[in-house]
Amino acid sequence: MILYFSGTGNSEYVAKRISKETGDKCINLFEKIRNHNVSEIHSERPWIIVAPTYAWRIPHIVQNWIQDTPFTGDQNMYFILTCGGNIGNAGKYLAKLCKSKDMNYCGCMGIVMPENYIALFSAPTQEQAMQVIDQAEPVIDRAIGYIKNGSIFPQTDISFKDNMNSGIVNNIFYPVFVHARKFYVTGGCIACGKCVNVCPLSNIHMENKKPVWKDHCTHCMACICHCPKEAIEYGKHTKGSMRYTCKKEV
Repeated sequence: MILYFSGTGNSEYVAKRISKETGDKCINLFEKIRNHNVSEIHSERPWIIVAPTYAWRIPHIVQNWIQDTPFTGDQNMYFILTCGGNIGNAGKYLAKLCKSKDMNYCGCMGIVMPENYIALFSAPTQEQAMQVIDQAEPVIDRAIGYIKNGSIFPQTDISFKDNMNSGIVNNIFYPVFVHARKFYVTGGCIACGKCVNVCPLSNIHMENKKPVWKDHCTHCMACICHCPKEAIEYGKHTKGSMRYTCKKEV
C-alpha cells in the first residue's frame, strides 16, 4: 500500500507513478493527518511511504502520524522522499522509526523534484520543472524495480554534512524557521478559501473574508502555491517570485 503526503504535488506524482506500475493501492494522507485519524490500517503488501523532505528529514507531521498509527499485515516499509537537492541522512531516523514500530526498514530513496520551498528558495519555471521531472523518471523507475523485486533500496554513502543537516540543522530549522508569522495576504485575495482547504493542519481560517494564519504550520507551501490569484506572500522573499504546483499527470 502506498501512503503519501504532498503539499504541492511532487510526492503525489511519484506515489501515483509507483501505484500505476505496481498496482498497489494509493492513499493520500492529507485527511488522516488533518483529522488526527490514527486508526489501524492494514495491508497484505509492503508499505510504501512517499513524502517530501523538510530540512533533510521526513516531515514531522508525517513521522508523528506513522508513529501513532497501528500498521497490520505486511511488516516491510519503504520510504521515498522527494527533495530539491538531497535527503541528507534521513534514512537514519526512518530506520529508528521502523524499529520503534517493529517494522522492517527497507530503505529510503531520494528523488529530486522541482523546488517548491519558496519561503527560502526560488521555484522553477514550468519548462524547467518539466525538465527536472523528466530527469527524475529513471530514478522513480529504479525505485519501482526494487519494490517489485522485494529488494531493499541500496544504501548511499553518508557524509559529515549529511549527518549535520539531518541532525543539528533539522533540530534548529523547525523552531527557528517553521512558523506562519511571515504569511500575509494582499489586496488580490478573492476570499475563495482555497488556502483554508489545502492546509493539512487546519492552521488557516477566514476573518472578514481574508485568511488568517494561526500558530501551527509545517511549511508545506500549499497555501501560497495553490492560491489562484497569487495573493499570499511570505515576507519579502516571495514578492514577484514563481509559485509551483506539479502540473505533470500520471
